Amino acid sequence: MNSVRGLLAASVISVQNSCFIYPACQKCFSRLILDSRRFKCLKCGRTGEAKDASYRYRLSLKIADTSDLFDIVVFGSCLDPFFGVTAGNLQRYIQDFNQQSGETNTDVSPGALVQAVEACFIGKRFIFGL
Repeated sequence: MNSVRGLLAASVISVQNSCFIYPACQKCFSRLILDSRRFKCLKCGRTGEAKDASYRYRLSLKIADTSDLFDIVVFGSCLDPFFGVTAGNLQRYIQDFNQQSGETNTDVSPGALVQAVEACFIGKRFIFGL
């Protein structure tokens, strides 16, 4: 893996998906496998009760600088200020909203949330650490 780090000033062209959070292992940050009662991390083997699963932001973006297009993924708590809450709290809000609206797909973010994220990021310029 390349260890060269740098900064890139670029504009967000699009948000690549509407799933902004994922259940994450507290040890290795990998995606957890959840069922109704338990979670398991396939990478490090950590297990626990589903109600105790932690969540983490994952925002997949297409960005452009003056000469190139890039697909990037922004992870973690650096997104807390943009969403106004931690990923765990946002997950609870989405879950409550989906239950009230009768949505059965737990990976679906409400349309208003998707529109708000697009309005917040698309067309805006940010400095990305790579």
